[in-house]
Amino acid sequence: MAGLAVRVRELFQFRGLEAVQNLHPLVVHYPVALLTLAALLYLVASVSKRDSWAWPALWMLAIGTLGAGLALWTGLRAGTGVMVAESVREHILIHHKQVMIAVFAMSVLLTAWALYVPPLPQRGRVVFLALVVVMAFLIVKGADYGAWMVYGYNAGGALPQPIEFSQ
Repeated sequence: MAGLAVRVRELFQFRGLEAVQNLHPLVVHYPVALLTLAALLYLVASVSKRDSWAWPALWMLAIGTLGAGLALWTGLRAGTGVMVAESVREHILIHHKQVMIAVFAMSVLLTAWALYVPPLPQRGRVVFLALVVVMAFLIVKGADYGAWMVYGYNAGGALPQPIEFSQ
């Protein structure tokens, strides 16, 4: 019985969450996944000429945009407190921030456009799809900057700081 109590207690203990310095890593993965899948589903809907498949893409785009707003807000709040060397801020963090602000702006624009003529614009469809693809690419690029900071320079980790930027 004591073993069961220990397992139940461990089930509700979140050691990783206890170590998190800010909320950004908890929310960022959802919009990355939703917006990227929205782009993929919009492309599949367009190529297959099944606009009904664009409805789930619209939902993913809209919910992903809301999540991107939350991720941006938590990221901007966390930016000043992230324990990284100034050289890492200059070479990585600033680019991560700029790319992800652009992603959020694009997701807001694309969501508004898709909601205006749901689920997939007929006029300007090629431009819409091109922007969705660009947004997906920028998500990958911005996430790469984030991963580079976390895994390359221990941003938010427990190792001694600062770790100076190196190519």
